[in-house]
Order: sequence, then C-alpha cells, then structure tokens
Amino acid sequence: MFYRLKNLAKISIFGFVLFSAESSMAQDGTIYPLNTPAEPNAILLGTGGVDDQPASESWFRQWGDPMARNITTATLTPFLPEPGKANGAAVIVAPGGGFRWLSMGNEGWEVAEALAKHGITAFVLKYRLHPTPESLDDFKEWMNRAFTPPAESSDSVNNEAPPRPMQIDLANQLEDAEAAYAMIVKRAEEWGVDTDRIGMIGFSAGAGLTMHSTLNSQTMDLAFIGPIYGGMGPVEVPEDAPPMFNVIATDDFLFRGQFGIIDSWHKAGIPVEFHLYQNGGHGFGLGNPDRTSNRWFDAFIHWLDVNGFLAAKSGE
Repeated sequence: MFYRLKNLAKISIFGFVLFSAESSMAQDGTIYPLNTPAEPNAILLGTGGVDDQPASESWFRQWGDPMARNITTATLTPFLPEPGKANGAAVIVAPGGGFRWLSMGNEGWEVAEALAKHGITAFVLKYRLHPTPESLDDFKEWMNRAFTPPAESSDSVNNEAPPRPMQIDLANQLEDAEAAYAMIVKRAEEWGVDTDRIGMIGFSAGAGLTMHSTLNSQTMDLAFIGPIYGGMGPVEVPEDAPPMFNVIATDDFLFRGQFGIIDSWHKAGIPVEFHLYQNGGHGFGLGNPDRTSNRWFDAFIHWLDVNGFLAAKSGE
C-alpha cells in the first residue's frame, strides 16, 4: 500500500468524542440491540482484518438509525441508478461514527439512494473500525464513561491552547478506501462509471477519511470530494487536489469558528464551495426537521451539475 508520509497518518477523533456528548443531551439517545441486517449486494474488498479485535461485527440502533461496530471486514455496496438514468458519475459514500461505529442509515444507504435518484452511481463503503467492547451493555457503559465532557481547564480559562486531541491510526481505513476506488475503476464498464468522474463524500469521521484519502493516497485520483460536517482545521493541500464541496453548521461542535480547511483550499487555488449553515448540529445526514442545513444536498447536486460532473460524455 502506497502512503504519503508528508501528511499526518493519523486524524483527530474530536467527532467521535463530542458526537456522543452531544447525543446525551437529546431526548432519547437510547442504544437498542439490532439483528445484523442482510446486505445481499455488499462486495468484499479483501483488505484483511483488524489486529487485536476479539469481537465480531454487531449492530445497534440509536436515534432510529442502524449502526454497525467492530467491523473487521470491509465491504462496498453499489447503489445503481434506474436503467437509462445513469450519467456516468460515481461517488464513494463514507459514513461516520468516530471510527468506532458506522451510521449506516442516515450517512450511508440513504445518501447513496438519494445520489442514485440523480443518476449518480453510489457506493457505500463499510470500512474497518477500531474495537469496542463485545457486549452491548459493556459498549453502553464504555460510551458513557469515555465521553463524559471534561471540566473546563485553566488553560482554556487563560485562553491558552488546549492539549492536542487524541489521534487515531487510519492505515486500515485508507487501505479500504483505496481498495474501493480500485474496484470501481476495475468494474467501471460493468457499472457504467466514467473513471474521470469518481468522487468521494463522507460524514463526520467519514469526512475525515475522505480528507485523509485526498491528502495521503497515491492510488486514488478523485475528481471531487465532499467532506460533510468534518474537521475544519488547516491542511497541506496537494497540487493535484480535487475541487471540494464543504458543509458544516455553526452549532456543530466541530466548527468552533474555524475556516482553516477552506482557507487552505482557497490559497492552493483549488476550487472550493463552502456552506456554513445557521443550525443543524452534528450528524444530520440528509437533514433534520426545521434546520437551515436541510437543503445542503440540493446545493451539492447543483454544484456537481454546474461543474460538469453530471454531464455524460458523448458515447456514454
């Protein structure tokens, strides 16, 4: 596996920590057991397992959304447009969950279905995760213990820089993303995909994986990216970076008044579109009731269209 060392091989898990802290403030964030759903169209990526992972994949439901954890085998699930509607564009969809679980419904399958309705061939990437406790009860206890918001430190009171957040290794996740991209290229004719128009969109941790792939992969040639409510800190932008569509809400804990990633793209001279919404919180997927962020997906489709990513080439 190729690896670009000039960029960080690890990424902040602010989204993982604070997603759960925010969830605890909602009316009902109860975690319920969920039988493993059938995934008949999921394709094994063959990227191996996860070291030191004694637990097998299991599922739960929270906020009405099916979520998977302890994933040790990466898969890719195609969502194909109806016959005659495909325009050749393709998007890898990376759900979020702090690299400890995946929000497969509102940040995966639902997004892929929405893309397919617009003629875009979508692929949900179920990437490998870092371990969580095997039993659901132990997982709940671990969640409550791990994500209790810390007391305000004297550093923050004195306006000094807070300690750097814990970092997490994304080598497995990058390998999964690269394998997904390679599979789409290999089977492009079968799936009606134009290999010059393969993009990637991700949510929260999935946005982090999208950005990590953009900054570090030497095998993926993404045509465009869409990090949705991901980290906003500055990055070192490669010369061949793709155009970026970026979305976050002001009441998202990951925003924190930062525009670093937008500034980085702008200074690099790479096209960037940024939507900062008044409200929406974190983890809203395609949208929550009565939030200004609810039309971001329409804006994304319009952005793709205006930039020519949805225009089929002659002969396609």
